[in-house]
Amino acid sequence: MEQMDSGEKRLNELGYKQELRREMTLFKTLAISFSTMTLFTGITPLYGSSLQYAGPAPLVWGWIIVSFFTWFVGLAMAEICSSFPTTGSLYFWAAHLAGPRWGPFASWCCAWLETIGLIAGIGTQAYAGSQTLQSIILLCTGTNKDGGYFAPKWLFLCMYIGLTIIWAVLNTFALEVIAFIDIISIWWQVIGGIVIVIMLPLVALTRQSASYVFTEFQLAPESTGISSNAYAAILSLLVSQYSLYGYDAAAHLTEETKGADKNGPIAILSSIGIISVFGWAYILALTFSIQDPSYLYDTSNETAGAFVPAQILYDAFHGRYNNSTGAIILLVIIWGSFFFGGLSITTSAARVVYALSRDKGIPFSSIWRKVHPKHKVPSNAVWLCAAICSLLGLPILKVNVVFTAITSICTIGWVGGYAVPIFARLVMAEKNFKPGPFYLGKARRPICLIAFLWICYTCSVFLLPTYYPISWNTFNYAPVALGVGLGLILLWWLLDARKWFKGPVRNIDVQNGKV
Repeated sequence: MEQMDSGEKRLNELGYKQELRREMTLFKTLAISFSTMTLFTGITPLYGSSLQYAGPAPLVWGWIIVSFFTWFVGLAMAEICSSFPTTGSLYFWAAHLAGPRWGPFASWCCAWLETIGLIAGIGTQAYAGSQTLQSIILLCTGTNKDGGYFAPKWLFLCMYIGLTIIWAVLNTFALEVIAFIDIISIWWQVIGGIVIVIMLPLVALTRQSASYVFTEFQLAPESTGISSNAYAAILSLLVSQYSLYGYDAAAHLTEETKGADKNGPIAILSSIGIISVFGWAYILALTFSIQDPSYLYDTSNETAGAFVPAQILYDAFHGRYNNSTGAIILLVIIWGSFFFGGLSITTSAARVVYALSRDKGIPFSSIWRKVHPKHKVPSNAVWLCAAICSLLGLPILKVNVVFTAITSICTIGWVGGYAVPIFARLVMAEKNFKPGPFYLGKARRPICLIAFLWICYTCSVFLLPTYYPISWNTFNYAPVALGVGLGLILLWWLLDARKWFKGPVRNIDVQNGKV
């Protein structure tokens, strides 16, 4: 018998058979984590709105504050990951840490929050990818001033659904393809990131002063309708709170990673480290290179005021070289990272739907549980995610704040899913916890408490309206969508599911000691 992998051994102790292939090394796992946390994908789409609320200072310092608190969440997650290397992890962790009485309920809430968050996450990437593509087409066909083609809403929706379908097709083929694309992705992110961070400030003819970037605090009540300093500062942190998560991607793939009980935590913590530094550099590069802050939002400017980073890039390159080629190239780099980000989020979403249907927690679970016989990929689950994601995009035709709503649903679901196992770990008796190689010891209670409170704060901020006065066009419909969705799920639990849903279903017969 060949030597059993330490992660697989622990998986068997927890009562699961190895069904997915163990092919990921530490570098590949790190690549997937890193490309889910992508530095462009979080910052680029929300940079404009966050800058508009309160000017550059809260945006620049907000990243540091959010990074600081994210470390607490990361440490709490890494400790749990080291103890339970399983797929669909968060929800499995919640079941085990909450104990036999509360386990089924904790894992039910956690699994559904995470499923909602990840499926909306595909939507955020598709939306932002379409937005970047809209700017690329506009600059390639001329600019907004020279009769360039600015894609109308119906075409925008077609791009959105098109991207979702491409990701689903790619995810229907084997893991090796995705692991290979993810390695391209990590180099794309790193090299593209370095190029943009260094080139942009060098190309820009004039740079903003350091005092502007680090100390300028100005509200824009005429465009956002927000005149309270504190409220504006809280909203300008949204860009950082949205960008700094996704580091649990390493945890989703632990069942497929070699030596997962050690490599999982390393991947989680190192991806937070890399992204905190890179993301801050990217924000600084964009902010220093602004030519005229008031012109960025002007609907008659070259990018139709639709996408602030595109205008910053255009001003920098057009100012120096009198054409927009450089800006288009950099926008393609940014678009590429949305493409890769969406692909790896689709992978994670399908894995979570698969894990939940393996434990019979989704209607018609026998369909979603099927694994493709040749490719060993849960292909039905992939297409389910793509279909729901396309439906989420339909309001694009009517509402202006679709992106705000999808981002809010995504962040609350995703980060809310982190809260359940962390809270369970906070209140459980220490003697019931079997530590893995990475163990916090006495520091665990304060770390888990800070992490839990920070998550609650993040979720509540994303439910706030982002524009005043509130009308049908500017209404953040996330609270309604989440309220209805979670309400139905809890109702199903109370009426029916609590009778039969036992949390993670073991698929190993342990009594006979046979695997």
